[in-house]
Amino acid sequence: MLVGVDFGAAHFDEELEELSLLVQTAGLTPCERVVVRRKLPDAALFIGKGKVEEIKALALGHGASEIVFDQALSPAQQRNLEREIGLPVYDRTFLILEIFAQRARSHEGKLQVELARLQYLSTRLVRRWSHLERQRGGIGGRGGPGETQIELDRRMIGDAIKRVRERLVKLKKQRRTQRSQRQRNQVFNISLVGYTNAGKSSLFNALVKARAYAADQLFATLDTTTRQLYLQEAGVSVSLSDTVGFIRDLPHGLVEAFQATLQEAVDADLLLHVVDAANPHFPEQIQEVMRVLAEIGADNIAQLLVFNKLDLLAPEQQPRAMHDSMEIDGRQIPRVFISAQTGLGLDGLRQALSHWWMQHHAQLGASAAADELDGPDEADPSEEASQAP
Repeated sequence: MLVGVDFGAAHFDEELEELSLLVQTAGLTPCERVVVRRKLPDAALFIGKGKVEEIKALALGHGASEIVFDQALSPAQQRNLEREIGLPVYDRTFLILEIFAQRARSHEGKLQVELARLQYLSTRLVRRWSHLERQRGGIGGRGGPGETQIELDRRMIGDAIKRVRERLVKLKKQRRTQRSQRQRNQVFNISLVGYTNAGKSSLFNALVKARAYAADQLFATLDTTTRQLYLQEAGVSVSLSDTVGFIRDLPHGLVEAFQATLQEAVDADLLLHVVDAANPHFPEQIQEVMRVLAEIGADNIAQLLVFNKLDLLAPEQQPRAMHDSMEIDGRQIPRVFISAQTGLGLDGLRQALSHWWMQHHAQLGASAAADELDGPDEADPSEEASQAP
């Protein structure tokens, strides 16, 4: 059973469509949707007591086995709701973590998800289970004298978080070495970014003839894949990376855990910002991607907007031109329209990438030439005089 609470936010999903997709991606079937309107969340139950009773009656009537909220719940709110309703209650953060756990394939991806889940679990220990309040003591027992089970479990989770972080640091160093190698070889780096299910993996496969997993579902791709893309017009090969998709209210723990993967976007020379042109909420999705890019320090990297799924647009929604620009946060960003599914507009995208590379290469050449002409900086005579005894 899906529950959304409208606090008056502009991006509130009235139909709970995205939550429904998340639930289905996690392998569950939505049976009922409830929208609650409030000015502020209730400290104890997140929603009012009357709405809790209403949700309980609806859940029993529909035979629901779980309640999923579209917002993040505090541990106390989650515990109180479960006690009142008598069913497991989950929030949006837990749901996304579950999907990530199901989808992670690489060793690095699994470690990143494990770290995020451990961090989430560490906040849910407080009085959530009664067995955690029992004390264990005595010589030879687990834990110190009088140490409660909750303290023991918190310490074990803390140790696990430390171990996972150490392993991720090693993997991050390996990725940094690989990126340094590409930079030494002067490889032009392009990263695909965008809202989840915008079609990044489909575009990646279409451009480099790869077989990366692509499906019409949220978070189909979690692990970064990098391939070489040959730009015929420029006569060079560039590095193209497919990264994890973003989503509204992406848990901060996941952003932190996936720093190693998202680093591909931070170190890119160009970001291909893929947008689902057929989604009526694409302006909000663009803003969410820009917010996450700013959070990871990639908001100043050059972008090319790629409006995908042109084949799903109605005739009256078709663009007048396949190439134009769009203003985002006060700056004009070039835009191309394509359909990764049918191949429409892909040649134009390759041409745009070739032109971008040639401009970038020319700028690098001009910068290097200017540095050679300037030569080493000469000392300022006035500075030498001031430093003289």
